[in-house]
Amino acid sequence: MKKKLEKIKSNAYHYGVQLVAVGALTGLFAGAVVTIYNVLTTKAESFSRGVYELLRENPAFIPLLFVTLFLGAVVVGGIVKFIPMIRGSGIPQTEGAARGLIRFRWYEVLTAMFAASLFTVFMGLSAGSEGPSIQVGGACGYGTSELLRRNDTVRRYQVTGGACTGLAVAFNAPLTGMAFAFEEAHKRFTPEVFICSFSSVIVGVLTRNLLRPLMGLSVGSSLTTYTFATPDMVSYLYFLFAALACGLLGVGFYFLVFLLKKAFSKITFWKGIGKMTVPFLLGGAFGLITVYAMGGGHELLEALGGGMSGLERVFGSPMWATLLIVLVLKFVISVVNMGAGVPCGVFIPMLAVGACMGGLMSLLCTQMGMDPAYSDLMVMVCMAAFFTTIVKAPVTAIVMVVELTWNFAFLLPVIVGAAVGYLMGDAFRTEPIYDKLLDGILEEQRRANPVHTYTYRLRVGKGAPADGRAIRDVLWPADSLVVTLFRGELHLVPDGETVLLPGDELVLRGETADEAAYTQSLVSTVGELLSREETAPSSAAAEQLA
Repeated sequence: MKKKLEKIKSNAYHYGVQLVAVGALTGLFAGAVVTIYNVLTTKAESFSRGVYELLRENPAFIPLLFVTLFLGAVVVGGIVKFIPMIRGSGIPQTEGAARGLIRFRWYEVLTAMFAASLFTVFMGLSAGSEGPSIQVGGACGYGTSELLRRNDTVRRYQVTGGACTGLAVAFNAPLTGMAFAFEEAHKRFTPEVFICSFSSVIVGVLTRNLLRPLMGLSVGSSLTTYTFATPDMVSYLYFLFAALACGLLGVGFYFLVFLLKKAFSKITFWKGIGKMTVPFLLGGAFGLITVYAMGGGHELLEALGGGMSGLERVFGSPMWATLLIVLVLKFVISVVNMGAGVPCGVFIPMLAVGACMGGLMSLLCTQMGMDPAYSDLMVMVCMAAFFTTIVKAPVTAIVMVVELTWNFAFLLPVIVGAAVGYLMGDAFRTEPIYDKLLDGILEEQRRANPVHTYTYRLRVGKGAPADGRAIRDVLWPADSLVVTLFRGELHLVPDGETVLLPGDELVLRGETADEAAYTQSLVSTVGELLSREETAPSSAAAEQLA
């Protein structure tokens, strides 16, 4: 028994070393590519702001802007038509790849998302770089594992490592990137997920911090305009009220996205390419109204700090009117972008919408008696509440908001805001929006490639990834269920805590549209294939697989 335990520890050690090494290479690759991507998007956003400012001063050229936007919509729509994996922010597709549900050509997705999302920022749309950074990073991880000829299991871990590196580099927030790996990509914590995310994120952020000074840019990117007062007990009543309002707004955002997705799916102009003209032309019109409707929203977030003293008024309107206008414009264009599947990020735009709502709620609550010193704190609470309601990732929201300011003084109020947002989503029976979007992509795939059910009998091999691991800690192919385990003369009904040993024989049932790839993934995970047959799933198994 002692020798078996030593063998298990040895296998785990060597497997961990492999993940660290490949993860470090993924972090280096993703860190470099995503850093360059974010630098270019910042320059593109600055350029587009200058162009739109020039057009406001010379309105005779505005028709030329809309002609250019129309042509740009056709170009981007054509790219998305031929490479549908870059629709939207790319986060659902990346999560699907990390879970083994989706495969793509990594070089195709990397270059297409890099170019198309950069182009949307250049055209002045409300487009962030954080979502595309996740897909670009995930594609780098996919490519690293393929170039090194790693197995399917390692590939999935490196997609995860690359994705969380992309987020960490975009925000300069390593903890947020790691939280994304646990809470969004895999929705569980295992040593392997920690190893791949940790090694990739650390190397990726170090690469970012090395490259930016070489480009003459600062390393830091956190919000610096916010100051926080220690809240008293009464202020929590105001925070709770504001979080409830943001939760309702988030629920509306969620349902409008899927309502518009359904509406846009019916647009067949130029084989669906024409639907991109709506968000492009609308984004151009909104950009002419206010600069805060353009780009991701970093400048808006900065302006809302310090009691909103740096906020540029829209048409000289009062503060509340400016906030309301920006909120409506940012909300509408973000929903339209997601509904139409524009290849751009909505991570920061969602935070900007929540921050705008926080600004409005702070004005309202100040009139109701709240100390104005809590204004900046209210913005943070509302950002966390709005984001959590939609994405259903409270830990990521809390860590991200903290890392945006590197201040822990407001941690408890932000936790309250995230908790309220999560409960509001549950009350209205919303699902995590990226999971819901992924379900739509998978449904399209199932219609194109019917799913079949197979029953496998496999033997655990020495040194295989499954050797010495509890069933729940093995990264099984998607839609797999271990039904029975044979250990010598013993016939076991396994659970998640059952540790697999060399020589164990498993009966596993799974669903897949690509039997060859599924079988290869199983063999690389377990060790040896003994038999396979196509079967009809039982009602209980079908329910668990679903």
